[in-house]
Amino acid sequence: MEESAYGRLDAPMGSHIVTPRRGYLHHGIYVGDGRVVHYAGLCHGFHRGPVEEVALSRFADGRPVWIQSDGVPNFDPQETVRRARSRLGEDCYRLFTNNCEHFCEWCLHGTPRSRQVEALLTQPGRALRAMIGLIAWAMELTQEHCGIMRAGCPGSARRSGAR
Repeated sequence: MEESAYGRLDAPMGSHIVTPRRGYLHHGIYVGDGRVVHYAGLCHGFHRGPVEEVALSRFADGRPVWIQSDGVPNFDPQETVRRARSRLGEDCYRLFTNNCEHFCEWCLHGTPRSRQVEALLTQPGRALRAMIGLIAWAMELTQEHCGIMRAGCPGSARRSGAR
């Protein structure tokens, strides 16, 4: 696995790349020239996002990125990129049946699959930890979006309207 430094990655075109998020790994297909096609899904918050092509730095969102190698792809790099781009704009994200990892596996192997979902469904303890992480993340997003600060945090009086 090759890790990025600040949004740069020396990856071959058609590579399956991964970046960590709170409670899960986010997946995309590197299409060359510093660009990634991925299922945005929930990576930008509560609002579901479509399959999109973005800069590697946006995909990484300040986190490390590495190449995931799970066997030999069924398609050459050009066909993998063509398959990824053929779904641009698709907006049918489903966490358990059509997520970013399903998308990448389909691009590379022709069959949608998510090892993360499989692991969650077969390991209840891991699923519980992931759900707790996602709930904490969701609460943080809600607080940031609404400008809510916890009592006792610096600036909470200003944000709540108290003087």
